[in-house]
Formats: sequence, C-alpha cells, structure tokens
Amino acid sequence: MDREVRQLVEMGASEAQAQAALRRYKDVMQAAERIFEGEFADVEETDGDVSMEFTAPAPITPSRTPRSATPDEDGEGGDDNDVDMGEDEDEADDYVDYDSDYDEKARTVVEADPYAGVFFSKDRREEVIEVEEEPETAFMPDTNEQVKIMTQGQWMKGCPEGGEQGFLFGLYNELSSGDCLCPQSCGHKIQRSKSNFFAIFPDFLLYIQHLRRVVKRTCPSCKVDFCFACGEPINAGSNREPSSSGDDNLFHCSNLQGVILGIGLAMLESTFSEQRQQTFEESSQKSKTNKRRKTDMHSSSSTPKGDDDEDDSYYMSLPVGKKSKGGVGYAGDVKEDTSGQLEAQVIQRLKDEKIGTILSQIREYLPSLRREGGARTSDYMVHPTALAHLRRRFNYLCTTLLRNDSLSDMSDRSVLYFELFEWLETISNHEALASMMAMPIMVVSSVKSVAPKKVAKGKTPIRERTIIYEGSAGPRELLEAIVIQAQAAIKGLEGIKIPDPEVLEMTEEQKRMTSSAKGKERELTPSLSDENQKLLLFCQRILATASAIDRSLRETKGDAFVDRLHTALPKISSEPFDHSSITLATTDEARKKAYVDWATQVRFEYCDLTVPREEDKKGAVEESSPHYKFYYNSEARMLATSDIPKRSLAIAKELAVLTTNLPVAWDSSVFLRVDENRVDIIKALIIGPEGTPYQDGCFLFDIFLGPNYNQAPPSVKYMTTNGGKYRFNPNLYADGKVCLSLLGTWSGPGWVSGKSTLLQVLISIQSMILCEEPYLNEPGWANDGGTPQSRQYSSNVRRMVVKTAMLGNLKNPPEPFGDVICTHYRLKSQAIITQLNKWLTLDDGKATIGDSFSTRQDSGGSSNGFKKDVEEMQQLLRQLQDDMFKVDK
Repeated sequence: MDREVRQLVEMGASEAQAQAALRRYKDVMQAAERIFEGEFADVEETDGDVSMEFTAPAPITPSRTPRSATPDEDGEGGDDNDVDMGEDEDEADDYVDYDSDYDEKARTVVEADPYAGVFFSKDRREEVIEVEEEPETAFMPDTNEQVKIMTQGQWMKGCPEGGEQGFLFGLYNELSSGDCLCPQSCGHKIQRSKSNFFAIFPDFLLYIQHLRRVVKRTCPSCKVDFCFACGEPINAGSNREPSSSGDDNLFHCSNLQGVILGIGLAMLESTFSEQRQQTFEESSQKSKTNKRRKTDMHSSSSTPKGDDDEDDSYYMSLPVGKKSKGGVGYAGDVKEDTSGQLEAQVIQRLKDEKIGTILSQIREYLPSLRREGGARTSDYMVHPTALAHLRRRFNYLCTTLLRNDSLSDMSDRSVLYFELFEWLETISNHEALASMMAMPIMVVSSVKSVAPKKVAKGKTPIRERTIIYEGSAGPRELLEAIVIQAQAAIKGLEGIKIPDPEVLEMTEEQKRMTSSAKGKERELTPSLSDENQKLLLFCQRILATASAIDRSLRETKGDAFVDRLHTALPKISSEPFDHSSITLATTDEARKKAYVDWATQVRFEYCDLTVPREEDKKGAVEESSPHYKFYYNSEARMLATSDIPKRSLAIAKELAVLTTNLPVAWDSSVFLRVDENRVDIIKALIIGPEGTPYQDGCFLFDIFLGPNYNQAPPSVKYMTTNGGKYRFNPNLYADGKVCLSLLGTWSGPGWVSGKSTLLQVLISIQSMILCEEPYLNEPGWANDGGTPQSRQYSSNVRRMVVKTAMLGNLKNPPEPFGDVICTHYRLKSQAIITQLNKWLTLDDGKATIGDSFSTRQDSGGSSNGFKKDVEEMQQLLRQLQDDMFKVDK
C-alpha cells in the first residue's frame, strides 16, 4: 500500500488524503479521481504531511530516465508490476530505467539480466477507470477561430500503467496552470493556460506554428530569453546547424517533446479512427444496398453499451466479429459486383497519403540521436511521457497496419507503410524507446460505461468508463509475420529454379569461354515487370526494416535482449522440425494448446519433392529436368524453363498469404508442403473437421499452379482414394477429381481472375466438402438431411475414413507428411480412441461400398471389417502414446 500512497502523493494528494482514499477505494486511479473531485478535502494533515499543492516530477536528465514498470515474463510478484530490485529502493521504483547505464541500482540488474523488467507476459490484464470530461474551447488569435482544448481525461486516455499515469498527470498540470517564472529570479512571471499547449488545431502544422509563437518568451526586466514550457533560459548562441523543422526552440526541453508527441499522436489517432469508421460505415451502407447481411462490428459481449459509445473513436480498436471462413458462400448463381474498385483504390490512396503526411510531420519530433545537424536537448533528455504516448496512441495505428494479412494490399498502400517502417526504425534507434519494439501492446478488450456521478449545481457531469486492457503481440513480433510473407513472396518472384547440374573440372579453354560469356548472360537475364519490381522492392524494404531494428536493438540493448526477443518470434524454419520434442500433456486443455502450438509451427514448410536422379551404366547423371513425387509431374516438367511474370507475381502473393494464414485448430487444420525450387508444386494435407464423418482423417491433395495461374484456377487432385477404390464424398471422386465451383468443376460462382486464392480453395474443401452430412452434397438430395439414406451414407464414409484416411495413412504415410501424420495421431490419441468407440456404436453393420452410387463392395465375408480396423487403429494409437510405434517416413 505504501507504493500506492506514494503514487497519489506524486499526483498532488497529501499522504493523509491518499491513505483515506485507498482505504475506501482499492484502485489507485479511482482513489485519485475521488481526491481531485474534492471528496477527501476535509481530511486533516497530521505529523507534517505534505500539502495538497501539486509538486511537479523531478526534472529528467540523461542520468535518470524514468520508464513504466513492467513485471517479468513469468508474471511473478502477484499484482505488483514493479521490477523487484530490492526493498531499499527510493521513490523512483515505479520508473526503473530501461537497462540504464547511469543509475547504480539499475546497472546492477542490467549486469545480471540485461532485459529484466522489459518482457512481460501477453496474458497480462489491466483494468482502468477513465474519465471523460466535456471539452473546453478557446479563441485563437492565430487562426481567428474557436478550437477545442484537450481535457485531462483525453490526455491520459488509454494508459493502463500506474507510473506513466503519474507523469502524464504531472506534465498536464504543469503546462496548463500556474506561473512560469523568469529564470533570473527577477520576479517576472507569466500565467500558463491550457490553450498555450493543449489546443487541438485542425492541422498538426498549425499547432506547431502556434507553439513557435508561444514557446520563446523574453523577460521585460532581464531581457533574457526563456522557454515557456520549462522556464529555463534559451541559448541563442548555438552554432548547431538548423534542423529540418527550422526551429530549435521546439527541441529545447523534454516538456516540449512530451506535449508535442502527445497532441500530435492524438491528432493522428483521431484521423486514423475517423477513416476506419468511415470505411466501415460505407461498407455497411453498401451491404444494405445489396441486401446482404450486415456484420455487426461490435458483436462481442464485452463491447461497450450505452448511448455515448459512438462518439469515442478511440475504441475502434475493439475486436471485430468472428471472421467467416473463406470457402463459405461458393454456391448458387451469385455474381460478384466489381464496380467501383478503381474509385475505392483512389480514395484509399488519398487517405493513406493523409495519414502518411501526418506521420512524417510528427516523426520530426521523435527523440533521435541521429538527427540531421546533430541531436538536440530533447533528444538526450527524453520525457518519460514519450514512451507512454507512443505505446498508447502510435501502437494503435501500428498494430492495426501490421496485422494486415495481405502483402499485396500493403504493397498497394506503400506510401503509408514506408512511413510506418521509418517510425519503427527511428524508435528502435533510441535507447529510451527501443524496448517498445519487444514489449507487448496493451489493447482494449472491453469497455463498460459507468453512470454519471452526481455533481454540484453548475458543474458538468463527469462520465467514466471501465476499460479492460490485455496484452497482445508487440511491434517486432507483428513485423516478423510480415517478414515471413515478404520472404515467401521473394521466393515466388524468383520463379522456377532448376538445380545446378554437377560440374566437372573444366579445361582452360572452357574457363575462358565461360568468363567471356558472363556479361552476355547478365544481359539475357529477363528483367522483372513493373508490378513484380514494385512488390520486390516493397518486400526488400520490409526485410531491411526488420534487419535495421534488430541491429539497433543489439547496439542499444545488447545481444541477450535481441536473442531473447527472437526466441518468441513466429518462424518458418528451413531446418527439419523435431516432432519428437513435442510431449504428451496430461489435461485436455494442455493437450489442445500443445497441438495448436505444434501445428502452427509445421503448417507451412519448404521441402524437396523431386525424385532422386538415377545414374546410367557409365555413372553419368541424367541431365534432363527432374521428376517429382507429384500427380502433375508431366505438367510441371513442361514448365521447367518457363518465365511467366504474371504467374510469378500471383504465386508470390499466394505464398505470402499461405505462410501465416493456413487454418490451425484442434478441430481441423491444413498443412502445406512446397517444393523448395519449384514453388508451383504443392502438396496439402487437410485434417477432417470435428463433428463430421471425416473427423481426424488425413486427406492428401496434389496442387499445381499452372501456366495461366492466377488467371485460371489451380489444378487439384485428391490422392487419398485407397488406390482409386473409394469415393469419400459426392464431390471427391475415386479417380481423384475434386468437384468445386472455384475450380470450375462444379456449378456456382467460379474462379475470379486476380482475386480468388488457393487459400479459398483449401478452406472450401475443408468446410464445404468435408462436411457433417456429405450425402447432402449430391444434387437433388440437399433436403434429405437426417434421413436413413443420409445416416447410412455417413456410416459408410466413417468405415472408409478409418481404413484409409486413418489406418492406411498411419501405417504407410504419404510423403512428405509422415512426421505430421504421426504427431497428429500421437497428440490426439486419447481423444481419437474415444471417438472410434463412438463410431463403432453408430455403425450400421453394412458392408463398405467404395462408391455409394454403385454396387461395388469391399470383400470382407460376413463382417464389414470395421471393428477390426477400429481395434487395430486404437492399438497403434496406444503404441504412439508409449512411443512404441515407428513409421517409415
């Protein structure tokens, strides 16, 4: 409780008032609000307690740069969010330096653990009561208009950290009231008002021009120039080159830095939120016009309720409704309306340019020791609110943009993303801010409005909201997902690579010929098309940004910091995954988590799908293009030397999406393997969804992205057919044909050139073909759900699934999914054993029919052999549990 009392005292309360408020209200911020509303004004001081007069935080110098408190990664220490550095800490406990080399106590911790206190769990949850006041207005002679004044509640909104709240509160009070005294102590003073620093102009540059007029003051008595923000003299004799802003006065002190970033980022956030809200409203209106079902943006039960929710654009960061699967809806004769796309692209570009311009203008005032012309005072003396402003307001925009799962969309909006990358690099370059790259972002998960409190007559009612903040991935982690996409896209743009043949020792004449031909070969290398080049440059910029951030973090935070950060980043490993390292959990919840974690790591991999080359009798290796373990081997070999720019671009975009967006869940997952040299050769493994006759079966598909991809759909062949004997679904033939409207093999909307994707195809198969009642997929039988015929069809499918998609694939796993299939059944063994027992009770005892639309049956005597297959499968599952079963991979 001493820590909470000390925090309230720093905010301006007396010790007696702080203790009284905390006895009544356990939450620090709620106690602070009640104190400042005057509820504890009658509490008397005892034993020389400090007065109610506010004391500003101590000046910040390079030797004492405060920061917010963060618990360690394991969440130890209960509800105390401070870094444990001993019981003899002073009042700066809550604001421990980020790996400071100046503070003695901090240095002791840094030497023991360079990243102590920086990493904390993404499971962190904070509850904060935020106050909303009616904004004031003031007349500005500069622009001859009334402008709004930022309230204290708006200034502090979105900050769940107790330490940062104290500094935000302190800076607001210091710059919005009280006198600024002449530094020569001549008695001259100037009264500060909120309009001096907290006026909200319609444009950021107007605000900057206003600050330039009010910041530099001259004492009429001493004739000394001083800063209106901090009261310190301004040295006019600087020989430093002017900055690009052309005004060093705005870099004079950390107070100016704090207020400029706070106001600027608030303007940025407001503009960005308004754009997103406008886009959502336009989309909703279009949906209504087309008589389509409107998706409610705030579908979560935790969404704020009440009549005042719509006026708060900040809470646009709330989670939206659950995203529907990509394959749903590909049936019927619906035609897609593609009108207005060019107009929408132009509008989006204008919006992006506006946000990019504001970002560029504000970036000038970020702390930077690499500033053109040399670093300024505020670059060294970083205000403690700078990190708070960035984490609260910039992270909202940052996380929204970095969560974009479309590399193509990012490339089209490069004017905005390039500026975002500049921000990330600038932040990572400064030691006081660099840790933000690794820190989880605290985002709003729920908002609950509180009824307005009764106030005295003549006073404006104060509205409150209870905000729940939860940790989510930090900027560097979010960027890594884009890095993975960029690497995949570059691989796709490289096109088809033919493995270099083994080269024998050349003669001197051959060496000379090779040397003279090098220049000609370079000239013959085809250049990329404009569109391909644009995507390539964007991908290279992404990789360069990630590399620059890591390099800066190593310089400012050390190797240990970066190494620990990298262990938590998502990965597409080039090394074979060690499936044996995944251990069986003891509880259902732990088993599901372990399964999803494993599947996420192995869902997408590159591998070698070529058939080993044979040597002839003389020992020479065949020089023709390689063969592939692949249904479309002949088609692939025909394109061995083809270079089709549009196809390469389409494959690059496809791979970028597939690397991080394949569906993974305990219920059903999709795994992909792509040839490392031929990215057009793909194999997919889809796990049968829970609640269907296909549950936990492993279904293999060969996929070829042909010469006209993406103008035409991919070629897809179903391979789990028991040697061409089993038809598992009306849409999955025994010969491997896949009937799907997207592939042009089924009625309904077909493939849309340039828009449809392989991911849609995979999810359509997963959700629409491997469905709960496959009998209904047959034309004319769609209304026969629950009939004896449908139940009989499902029973027959279950028998085929156990025999082929389970038992057959486990005993003879298809390449290259041996490890995946084995680990899938090992991790889900207990659940599948139970599932098989249930299937056995549901079986109708009839003989297995390879094709339900024919009379051909499996031979099995008087029994259909289902019980035998189930018992064998259960035995293998138990062996997997005990590590007694091995498969040939």
